[in-house]
Amino acid sequence: MSAIERYDLLEHGVLRFLTAGSVDDGKSTLIGRLLYDTKTILADQLAAIERTSQKRGTALDLSLLTDGLVAEREQGITIDVAYRYFATALRKFIIADAPGHEQYTRNMVTAASTAQLAVLLVDARHGVVTQTRRHATLAHLLGIQHLIVAVNKMDLVDYDQSVFAGIVADFLAFAERSGMENMRFVPMSALTGEMVVERGGKLDWYEGPTLLQILETVDVEQKLAEAPFRFPIQYVVRPTATLPRGYMGRIESGSIAVGDAVTVLPSGVSSRVREIRGYDGTRKRAGLHAAVTLVLADAIDISRGDMLVHRNKSPVIRRDLDATLCWLSETPLDSRRNYFLRHTTREVRARIGGIDHLWDVATQERQPAPDTLRMNDIGRVGLMLAQPVFADRYADNRVTGSFVLVDEATNNTVAAGLIQ
Repeated sequence: MSAIERYDLLEHGVLRFLTAGSVDDGKSTLIGRLLYDTKTILADQLAAIERTSQKRGTALDLSLLTDGLVAEREQGITIDVAYRYFATALRKFIIADAPGHEQYTRNMVTAASTAQLAVLLVDARHGVVTQTRRHATLAHLLGIQHLIVAVNKMDLVDYDQSVFAGIVADFLAFAERSGMENMRFVPMSALTGEMVVERGGKLDWYEGPTLLQILETVDVEQKLAEAPFRFPIQYVVRPTATLPRGYMGRIESGSIAVGDAVTVLPSGVSSRVREIRGYDGTRKRAGLHAAVTLVLADAIDISRGDMLVHRNKSPVIRRDLDATLCWLSETPLDSRRNYFLRHTTREVRARIGGIDHLWDVATQERQPAPDTLRMNDIGRVGLMLAQPVFADRYADNRVTGSFVLVDEATNNTVAAGLIQ
């Protein structure tokens, strides 16, 4: 594969990361500082923040850049996940600011599901607390490979090196018990900007990189680009007088080339790729996350919800699943009811076969199986399906290894699942 073809397969230069931590650890202020110091705030946004800060009689409040809801500004907390975008000369970034309250655990799970890196803020005055361990465990559970522990508010402890060292030791002891790896530690002050984008002059004893330098240079493994080919069918294009039948979708992992042998799931019928059509015309190869139309050499009965895979590299076809479930709804799980399970583009009826145990995120221990799951609970469950799905383990493929449950009566999404 040429260097140009490999570039097409990878999302070079884009990093998706989330910020997490306890309430008032400074997550929103940190994101505001990153945007402000990299000069990626629009002039009208900056003017609005300056006016609001002046009315309050305070210094420039950078947290207002992400806390956009009225309730968030009134209470001074983050409630919903806020996404922000910025870029430097080295990389583009998509930031998810996750709320810190335990009651918004489901929001943090949503943000972490697509993140490649997590920035976990720790208040230098309070050290490692229960919510710190909770968010670190969730990030680990959801397969985030890189964790930056940002010890914030160092200005409130006189930039004391011993405070930073104590927090690092506490977190490492916790991480060792949890099996966490790939951690970096940075002392900083989001309020003053020390060690966020610029080094400043108050933390001379710290010789490592700034937070932005780590974000710009971290080597994020493109696992899905090298994974087996997965192409859920979104839409079938009818043939015309000039064009044959095509199958539209997005490549969720791996890559495909003209001439490749593919198998259709669940039928198991095989064919070869005759043509790949994109928005810019035909191409010989398509890579990760490319939205394309595939034309096969044979006329095969294929529908939305089916999946094309490389021959002999199929996922498991199952009508039962063992999964970790995060309950998102205010209405508790009802094992007597049917739910819709949405997995890639496929939707099937599902029933909860049983709850194996409840996972205590704070202590990282299994609790006895409850009768039901309530909002923000995380448990191990078994599901029985009316029709098969084509599933990989979540640890191997975050797209084909995950699903959501939808209440068939209200059409509300009630749970997110990770296939084990």
